[in-house]
Amino acid sequence: MASDIQPQPQARKPCLLSKIEAFQEVVSTAVIIPKEDGVISVSEDRTIRVWLKRDSGQYWPSVYHTMPSSCSCMSFNPETRRLSVGMDTGTICEFVLAEDYNKMTPARTYQAHQSRVTVVLFVLEMEWLLSTSQDKNFTWYCSESGQQLGTYRTSAWVSGLQFDVETRHAFVGDQSGQVTILKLEQDSCSLVTTFKGHTGNVTALCWDPVQRVLFSGSSDHSIIMWDIGGRKGTAIELQGHNDKVQGLCYASHTRQLISCSADGGIVIWNMDVTRQETPEWLDSDSCQKCEQPFFWNFKQMWDSKKIGLRQHHCRKCGQAVCGKCSSKRSTIPLMGFEFEVRVCDSCYESISDEDRAPTATFHDSKHSIVHMHYEPTAGNLLTSGTDKVIKLWDMTPVVS
Repeated sequence: MASDIQPQPQARKPCLLSKIEAFQEVVSTAVIIPKEDGVISVSEDRTIRVWLKRDSGQYWPSVYHTMPSSCSCMSFNPETRRLSVGMDTGTICEFVLAEDYNKMTPARTYQAHQSRVTVVLFVLEMEWLLSTSQDKNFTWYCSESGQQLGTYRTSAWVSGLQFDVETRHAFVGDQSGQVTILKLEQDSCSLVTTFKGHTGNVTALCWDPVQRVLFSGSSDHSIIMWDIGGRKGTAIELQGHNDKVQGLCYASHTRQLISCSADGGIVIWNMDVTRQETPEWLDSDSCQKCEQPFFWNFKQMWDSKKIGLRQHHCRKCGQAVCGKCSSKRSTIPLMGFEFEVRVCDSCYESISDEDRAPTATFHDSKHSIVHMHYEPTAGNLLTSGTDKVIKLWDMTPVVS
């Protein structure tokens, strides 16, 4: 059912520990069971499986349960061993796992939504079950009574959800690229604010309650770090993926962000550095370096008898420049640009070799990732892919 891979020591690279296979369809969500050699998976093939590592080193299912429809997402709470599974039909089913993880008992069913559940999140401190769906509704239930406490209609269907226990703020990321902050009460909610920085839909959210920052990943390949606690509206961009971001996890003990994308890329970001906001792009009818007119500036083109040029922008200063004045390329890691980007000639000269020192490391999972989960106790990372395979990685060489 599952093959065991002997780890080969590699300097500063994630080490592949095991692969779990035998799925008929893509694994929607999977989590590592803390302090256990185990994994819980829910899949589009309608199965919930609990995998435990045997003496042989292989993972075998100790629980294999078939649901009436495809499983779209889940939330697992290790303290209570409560498993909440979102379904393609809009239903959420709750189970309680036995202490030895060899049995699963049905606990409650919520008729939460009218269509596919996209995110489900159990909050132990509040005894709340939060969920979002393609029906554009965000709902929260009392997990003790099973009663619905409230609902909020979003402008687009939600693909990311995080919750801060201290302030009772829910962070909701949707398909329009917008992030909404809601203040939840026992039976009502209020809109705090909305912000938008992505040009594509939000695909992943990650909240760090210690630093009080929110990370959002998008189909536009970018990650944005929103400084919620600083209350200054600071937003730091991270550009290091070549495909849509599929998952985000923050290792608070080392202040490193782990991100993955659909092309199989895994990026480890050092967030223990002073990062800079990317500048707003400036508007101009002519190059702000050589003053040559851009192609829509007919008056200046006529007056100067010059052909209009195409407009570009320097990623470091934000000025509108022509191609000749921005012929250089450079990385600017502290601004989040781990790949080379266009900069004007004067900014290029101002960037030192020290400024170009990478703040991220790049790794290839060798499968197209749809979901990931990081377990900080053992330092292990789980990735599930479109190849219907779960991979388990030792991240201690790179997250430390």
